[in-house]
Amino acid sequence: MARTFQIALGVLLGAIAALLVARSGWLARPATAPEPGGAPAVAAEPSKTLPAAAFWTDLPLEPGADKHSRIAQLAQAAAAGVVNVHTSKTVTREVSPFSPFEMFPEFFGRGPGGRRAPQQPKSQEFKVPSLGSGFVISADGYIVTNNHVVEGVDEIKVRFSDGKIRDAKVVGTDPKTDLALIRVEGATDLPALKLGDSDWILPGDFVIAIGNPFGLDHTVTFGIVSAKGRELGQGPYDDYLQIDAAINPGNSGGPLLDLNGAVVGINTAINPQANTIGFAVPINLAKDILPQLKDKGSVTRGWLGVSIQEITPELAKAFKLDVKEGALVAQVTPGSPADKAGLQRGDVILGVDGKSIPRPRDLSRLIASTPVGSTVKLDILRDGKKQTLSVVIEKLAGASEAKAGPGGGAPGGATALGLQLADLDDDLRQQFGLKDAKGAVVADVEPGSPAADAGVRPGDLLVEVDRKPVANAADAEKRIAAGGESVLLLVRRGDGTIYVVVNKKG
Repeated sequence: MARTFQIALGVLLGAIAALLVARSGWLARPATAPEPGGAPAVAAEPSKTLPAAAFWTDLPLEPGADKHSRIAQLAQAAAAGVVNVHTSKTVTREVSPFSPFEMFPEFFGRGPGGRRAPQQPKSQEFKVPSLGSGFVISADGYIVTNNHVVEGVDEIKVRFSDGKIRDAKVVGTDPKTDLALIRVEGATDLPALKLGDSDWILPGDFVIAIGNPFGLDHTVTFGIVSAKGRELGQGPYDDYLQIDAAINPGNSGGPLLDLNGAVVGINTAINPQANTIGFAVPINLAKDILPQLKDKGSVTRGWLGVSIQEITPELAKAFKLDVKEGALVAQVTPGSPADKAGLQRGDVILGVDGKSIPRPRDLSRLIASTPVGSTVKLDILRDGKKQTLSVVIEKLAGASEAKAGPGGGAPGGATALGLQLADLDDDLRQQFGLKDAKGAVVADVEPGSPAADAGVRPGDLLVEVDRKPVANAADAEKRIAAGGESVLLLVRRGDGTIYVVVNKKG
């Protein structure tokens, strides 16, 4: 019986091996443009024209020995262009000196007054080392890594696959996308990796990660793209590739390769509660940023001056919208480009210069990458009618940027919704930081109530109910009670406003 099982298992494994040999092309499938109506295939060369300021080098891959797998060939070809990034920073800590007089007073006696004065803590400097990864993008020494790998460090050394260690300096950083550009000075012939096109990558495509996890040089892992466009709550420019190729601390900044050997992402983050959930910055996002980091050391972004949110089914019903895509304008900053162009709260931005806006973050990215001073056409929907507005984009400064806020909710009547409302007074203004705002403040939200389910929080300020301003708690109560099965609230939270729909039945 055991012998029969062994033979059957051998036959099965042989059949699988034959199938893999016969279909070897699926691992190294030729890159083609998508067939009409079909899904796009992975492109061998970037389908998009590289920015004029691009300075990286696209180098062809050397073919590997036939006896090795395609993955092994690619890993070997890329190894020379992957570096380990060793950093250190100096930190100052207070150290309490050891005192035998304080620890064992019975042996050493006591000073005047019956006790010794305690010794004061002393400041001491420590060098804290850290590890990360990176990859060469040009022969003259430019290397891409993560901002968090080099942020605030005093010293950077990069170690190549041949064991050589060279000093590097920070050229530019962009904390908003966690990207950094460093350079090995005086380099002329470093092996650069070619950059691919992350827009063509699809969930299920194979990828290879190379890096320095836990200090283990040039570790190669293999997996697939699990999803695209992941948001991790880091900001409006979140657009991560989710991968199941194993990455760990130390992989940060290393390359994610497709099966053509091109870099399609920069490994950046992990879910510490999972084994195979990692995230990479798409290389196409980096292509827009790297030239600015090289030339200026930082990134200049365009600014529109709106707070935006996703159009949920509840919001679409409340606004009587027949669109599912776009960015709902929840607030327009006074004096901003949007304000000057006539954009209003409640407008839906459908497109920018003819490019559609499927999600709010698409608007954030488009505006951010628009040159300052240029004029763009916004396609909007206002009260069911389409319009086009011209907007002159200004420079984003500080925290004043387009941001996606949460959507949600609908109401029934303050107490029925689980809300306790109060008029604003000086104490509440100070408690919730509302300053000179007008409206009804949410003093409390009942757990499990329709308002809680919709995301209303204590400290929120109700500015409008069903698109009509409210002056105080009584006004808000009246309008909520007169509402239908759901109520549309405009809520001020912090420095922004969002629309919330609360369903009376929860």
